[in-house]
Amino acid sequence: MNPRPPECKEKPTVSSLPFEKEARFEAIDWEKFENWLKQTHTPRFSRDIVIYAKRYLGYLQKGDLSEIGLMSHGKRRMIMTALSNLSKFLGRYEDWKRLVHAYQLKWSDRSKDEIIIERLTKVKDVDDVFNWIRQVKAVRPDFSDLLDLMALTGMRLLEAVNSYNLIIQLHRERRLSDYYNAETEALEHYKFKDLFLRKSKKTFVSFVPKSLVLKIAEHGKPLNKHGVCTGIQRYGLPLRFGDIREVHNTIMSKYLSESEVNFLAGRIGSSVFMSNYFNIKWITDLKERMSKGITEIQTKLSA
Repeated sequence: MNPRPPECKEKPTVSSLPFEKEARFEAIDWEKFENWLKQTHTPRFSRDIVIYAKRYLGYLQKGDLSEIGLMSHGKRRMIMTALSNLSKFLGRYEDWKRLVHAYQLKWSDRSKDEIIIERLTKVKDVDDVFNWIRQVKAVRPDFSDLLDLMALTGMRLLEAVNSYNLIIQLHRERRLSDYYNAETEALEHYKFKDLFLRKSKKTFVSFVPKSLVLKIAEHGKPLNKHGVCTGIQRYGLPLRFGDIREVHNTIMSKYLSESEVNFLAGRIGSSVFMSNYFNIKWITDLKERMSKGITEIQTKLSA
């Protein structure tokens, strides 16, 4: 009598396979897809998404995402970003979500606890980030004002570069007041949605001393994100822009509420309060408290 064969495990499936090879896949208008992406992403990132979507479209056609789970974190995340956006564009996003759930794919390899532990253990000296800024300034003095802008506002690198270049451009056009409110000493990013209100990463307003804005406007030369990164790495220095943002927000938390810090950092999320009720213009003493944090950061920058 033959022994009972081992039980075979079926591959995860979604009822009525959602992404079969069909006409809508054969006739994808990639140019239209890229233009759709540009509404919420930068042109360069939109192009990257299209490239990945074309390359890995077969996973959707077969309804089989098993290989994605075996890839490195960075590559897996980019492929998922591309296929997720393509699914939305094609009106098949619910099918995509069911596939992701069936194959137990995750956007991140780390839990929130692990991220917090890493953050706690990597910091050896509270002034380490400011020492790094001074090192970069020593070899690339042309990046000094950009780094000061990042330290004082907590903006992400791309946001800071866009802000830096916009200050220069509008000053040349004699329209700096369209962006910088001299009375409140605030850069009003929300007036330039295409640059600063991206799909998942946003910045609405940043308080910056008038002296720094004028210094950038009168003496700055346009920069680009790639040039800044390679310009620093060329000297054997690591990139620590994320640490600048982390230090800025940590210092500001001594003077501002959590909601205020989150708003200035561009973190709105799904909070009903933040989305529907929070208005920074009603907080009359905000600038005064912000100034205390900015002064502390300026002191550390000049130490």
